[in-house]
Amino acid sequence: MAARSRDGAVDSRPTVRILGTHGVPANYGGFETAAEKVGLHLRDNGWRVIVYCQVQGKGPIGYDEWRGIERVNIPVALPGWRGTSMFDLLSVRHAGRHRDVNLVFGYNTGIFNLWQRVRRVPMVINMDGIEWSRSRWGFTRQAILYVNERFAALFGNHLIADHPEIEKYLWTRAPRRKITMIAYGADEVLEADEAPVRALGLEPGRYLTLICRPIPENSILELVEGFSRRPRHVKLALLGDYRPDEDEYHRAVVEAASDEVVFLGGIFDPDVVQPLRFHSAMYLHGHTVGGTNPSLVEALGAGNPVLAHDNAYNRWTAGPAQAYFSTADEVAERLDEALGSPSGLAAMSAAARVRYRSGLTWQQVGEQYRELLEKFRPLSR
Repeated sequence: MAARSRDGAVDSRPTVRILGTHGVPANYGGFETAAEKVGLHLRDNGWRVIVYCQVQGKGPIGYDEWRGIERVNIPVALPGWRGTSMFDLLSVRHAGRHRDVNLVFGYNTGIFNLWQRVRRVPMVINMDGIEWSRSRWGFTRQAILYVNERFAALFGNHLIADHPEIEKYLWTRAPRRKITMIAYGADEVLEADEAPVRALGLEPGRYLTLICRPIPENSILELVEGFSRRPRHVKLALLGDYRPDEDEYHRAVVEAASDEVVFLGGIFDPDVVQPLRFHSAMYLHGHTVGGTNPSLVEALGAGNPVLAHDNAYNRWTAGPAQAYFSTADEVAERLDEALGSPSGLAAMSAAARVRYRSGLTWQQVGEQYRELLEKFRPLSR
């Protein structure tokens, strides 16, 4: 039986409903970007795409369209995680009225996915990283995430891992036949205006970038300490909201920084962030947990040489041609080697683009999602 669009017209296209993000257009984080890019790819390949969007306030559910993607706008007045949980619940209840395949990003409220399973709604869940293991959540939040991860793994018809290490981990949660590895993607940046970079007091090619949430698991202190061991004659530009008067870790980072370290604050405008990446001499990446990190993929897409924390997640994503560290001493040594060799940096930049084009473009990622979702089309009719 053919589906019907909101105006009641018969619509013969396969339909996917995307849940678990704040919605489109993306202006919040990695999952929103994935929902947008994958949704647009599916739209371009003949799918009807419906995305659930969280909006502030009270009132009835609203409907509109953005770039050919239908949006279900659900008002939520509650703040923080309570608002997100309520939004997830309302999204699941709404989507459960239909037999369209559901693409769910994240498992934070995996217990709600019982509703789709009971109603025999086909459901593919992107399981993100091992979120419950992050120490920053605290015991209670970690326990909640752990339980919801188990529920999502049980209720989902199929699970997506965004990294081979996450895939191996999910083998302990579900049968292997139920899991597919699809990495995160990024846009390639081949040119960018210098004006946003110069407006921040930086000279193109004469600075390094470090873009991440300022928390210990991102190794920022080690990176700043290693960079600041000696004069570098380049700047280190840190993007993020640092509050040294309120946070002990932030204070330690600021105190460790030399006068060549520049704190730019939180910058989220892609028209600024993309030029910052493109004109950077090197990208520093200290993430120690998680799967395929969006920021690292974006650096590869901008052709950045990379110095990353030495772990299986980063090595698979960035590849063997980049530099790796475990301690502040190794940061200092790797920077000495890289910054002292322009030809070496050029080789790392070329290798970054090769790695990006080998499977991390949104075209490649979107096509893998389409091929997987096609397998669940018969269930949605």
